[in-house]
Amino acid sequence: MLPVPPATARGRITTVPTKSKAPPPITPEQSVSEAFATILHHNYDYMLTWRESARSWEDIEGVHQVRVAFRRMRSALTLFRDAIPREATASWNDEMRWIAGELGNARDLDVFIDEALGPASALLPLPGADQLRELAEQRRAQVYAERVVPMLDSERFQRFCDAFPRWLDGREWEQATTKKKQAKRLEAGIIQFSRQLLDKQERRVLSAGTNVDRENAEEMHQLRIECKKLRYAAEFFRPLFADMDVFIGHMKGLQDLLGVMNDVAVTRTLMDDLLGNSREHDVLIYAGGMIGWRTCEFRQLLERFDDYWDELVEAKHPWWKKQSGKN
Repeated sequence: MLPVPPATARGRITTVPTKSKAPPPITPEQSVSEAFATILHHNYDYMLTWRESARSWEDIEGVHQVRVAFRRMRSALTLFRDAIPREATASWNDEMRWIAGELGNARDLDVFIDEALGPASALLPLPGADQLRELAEQRRAQVYAERVVPMLDSERFQRFCDAFPRWLDGREWEQATTKKKQAKRLEAGIIQFSRQLLDKQERRVLSAGTNVDRENAEEMHQLRIECKKLRYAAEFFRPLFADMDVFIGHMKGLQDLLGVMNDVAVTRTLMDDLLGNSREHDVLIYAGGMIGWRTCEFRQLLERFDDYWDELVEAKHPWWKKQSGKN
């Protein structure tokens, strides 16, 4: 029998947070420094609304939304580097990487159980589905009990939660910025800076994706990272530019393809972890079927790579469209 999900057992879940697509409330009048603080505060506060839900797999969105919040914050630290030096954010980046890392295995298992094993049961007429699901659920219970909940209860995580908002409220990076050019950028308006930032990140996507070797997992993974950063940047600056949602929509096909590619790689790693030296014939057959099914799905999507890529490359840049009252 599987243990009771930790949050339920401890009586901590009282309300269920909802997913929000609301962008950070930045305004055209803000400076770069003010907008940076607003973006980080928005995502930090969003993380807090999901923190207790992340203690349990009762709602798999808990761990997922906490990880997304930290990914967005880490992306902001990178995207704003022309104005804010690496040294001013390095310690926060390290803490965010550690927190997200402690949640990574749980998220992989959540997705595998709820979004892969579920649909596969109707598509793979093979024995071993129930046994594989039981192994995965047992492993998930162990990961939540041994990694997720201890991290959330740790002094290290609490220190981050206490200190990070103070760093934001005090805008302490302004004191850490010693180069005149960076200090000037921090004081500048966010509109022009955001345009240059979006252009720069799009160039990184084009560099990673033009002539990419689609059989090279490392190159495709790098393209996925750069696309995700461009997606986050576009979401950050949605309040500044009309039609940003349209641009984001042009990225969807390519991101879905790259996401399935990542899922295939994760599935293979999970199978190694779950099965180990297992000799259970039915489970091994079903595991092989799962990997084959996801690989086939990726290959079918890969045939449309050129279409997805052209759609992104040809997408209009809403950040250079004249915005009434915003220039």
